[in-house]
Amino acid sequence: MLTEEKKNPILSNVLDYVIITVGTLLYCFAWDAFFIPNGIASGGLTGASTVIEFATGIPVSYSYIVMNAVLLLLGFAVLGKGFGFKTVYVILISTVFLRILPEFDIIKAIPGNPLHVSEKVLVPIIGGLIEALGISWVFRRGGSTGGTDIIALIINKFWPISPGKVYLVLDTFIISSVLLVPGKNFQDMIYGMIAMVTFSVVLDYFVLGAKSTVQILVFSKEYAKIADYINHEMDRGVTVLKATGWYTKQDREVLLILVRKAQVQELTKVIKDLDKSAFVTISPSSSVYGEGFEEMKTGLPSGEKKRKSNGSLNQ
Repeated sequence: MLTEEKKNPILSNVLDYVIITVGTLLYCFAWDAFFIPNGIASGGLTGASTVIEFATGIPVSYSYIVMNAVLLLLGFAVLGKGFGFKTVYVILISTVFLRILPEFDIIKAIPGNPLHVSEKVLVPIIGGLIEALGISWVFRRGGSTGGTDIIALIINKFWPISPGKVYLVLDTFIISSVLLVPGKNFQDMIYGMIAMVTFSVVLDYFVLGAKSTVQILVFSKEYAKIADYINHEMDRGVTVLKATGWYTKQDREVLLILVRKAQVQELTKVIKDLDKSAFVTISPSSSVYGEGFEEMKTGLPSGEKKRKSNGSLNQ
């Protein structure tokens, strides 16, 4: 599928918008089915719009599209026209979904409806899961629902900070504002916090899970065969380290490998097939930069990075 997309840009663009549309629908469904009917205001600009609706009665769709206009200009300036166009599309269809979905009472998770959940604490968890799934599809195809999504993507572009962590900080302020609404209390804020944390954790898993990297050390007499397999079959690099077993005082070779988490199962199976007595350690790596992984993010503009680099060389 990826090869076909690269060969056919039109197919790739169409697929982008199909996936973005479905992801946006899931996102809006989480709000209109679980959050809003149960009086829960989670994070994001949609959360801010929800607080406005609770306080004034103004529908979420109205304040959502108005407030997005300003942040959208920021997205155009920093993230490019391609990002901006897809985000305009998402904002427009989000506004439509947020306006249409509330008309279908059957989807609301309230007493008497099929989606009703008797334990209210589960409502923000379920909603957060659905919301994160939808947003992850939108993100992976270069879109955004606007609002704090734009801020999260801008920060992630320059600094190695996951989108989920950015949401965690920004959304805390939005959720806390529900306390200003008459009739709302601390419990309502806690439900919003539960939704936010669920959304943030699950979003990181969906967006970054496939990119997660692990560091593997392999102690094996068949190190050469294992290293050849990694190079030729997995298209990954491997480093052979010289080590000394202190108990035996014998020199031996140790393989240092960095692979995606999704490749761990394949690699461990090969190691087991080649050497059942191999000793393997696997450790998560929070940040890996370089060829085959992520680009180094410093938060400095390109020109400034060059000036600092030249300054260091001249010292």
